[in-house]
Amino acid sequence: MAENFNYELVVCIVNAGFSTNVMEAARSAGAKGGTILRARGTANPESEEFFNITIQPDKETLLILVPKSIKDDVVKAVYKECGPATDAQGITFSIPVNRTTTIME
Repeated sequence: MAENFNYELVVCIVNAGFSTNVMEAARSAGAKGGTILRARGTANPESEEFFNITIQPDKETLLILVPKSIKDDVVKAVYKECGPATDAQGITFSIPVNRTTTIME
């Protein structure tokens, strides 16, 4: 049985210092705000060699709760501005949310 999800949690992990860029992109697509968590990456050296990138261990994780109807627009906007091909080296994904407490619209 499929559940009816009204919201999606967009999660974006970027190099430290790029959270403002992520939120500007998300807001341009209709997001109202988000939560920033400081984090550290743990990729192995083989990943750096395989993907031909330098992995910066200091990260910022953004949690952005959005209505399901704008999720794709938010993900696309964040990917364009802060995706893997940018200095932010962002990874973005979403998770359906089936229950919330208070949502300010």
